[in-house]
Amino acid sequence: MRLEVRFSGFGGQGIILSAVILGRAAVMHDNKFAVQTQVYGPEARGGASMSAVIIDDSPILYPKVADPDIYVIMSQEGFEKYGAHARKDAVMLIDSTLVYSRPDCRYIEIPATREAKQTLGRDIVANIVMLGALAASTRVVSEAALEKAILDSVPKGTEALNLKAMKKGIELAAGSTPP
Repeated sequence: MRLEVRFSGFGGQGIILSAVILGRAAVMHDNKFAVQTQVYGPEARGGASMSAVIIDDSPILYPKVADPDIYVIMSQEGFEKYGAHARKDAVMLIDSTLVYSRPDCRYIEIPATREAKQTLGRDIVANIVMLGALAASTRVVSEAALEKAILDSVPKGTEALNLKAMKKGIELAAGSTPP
């Protein structure tokens, strides 16, 4: 059941934290194996950022994501650099607020940044909105495991906001219809 997930966006969007939370949900709360890797440019904030997670039922012997099954893309530059050549049978969640291109694979548009800003009042939780949408639309981890991993990972005092963001992502995924 090996699944490879690639997150991409720009530095400051929580791309690496998203992958860490997903891996934590898989390992600590869904009894799976996971490894997480990351890449970011020297600009850090604002530059292209990528993080990847492999989730499997068996121990993972090779930790590099070679051919992602699932993409979470949160910026146009992230799409161009890390998502434009997704294979046809991959699934891609796109932050439709910031990504203008569309892939050849099946994709789901989630207006994460817009909803985080307008509905939740903090665009910084757009990554958590995307995680909620990811769990709801792909079942890569259970929603219960994701919720626990979010609570384990976010700064104290932000738990309620982050759980609202996760629930907003679940809601957005339920209302979206992939092309």
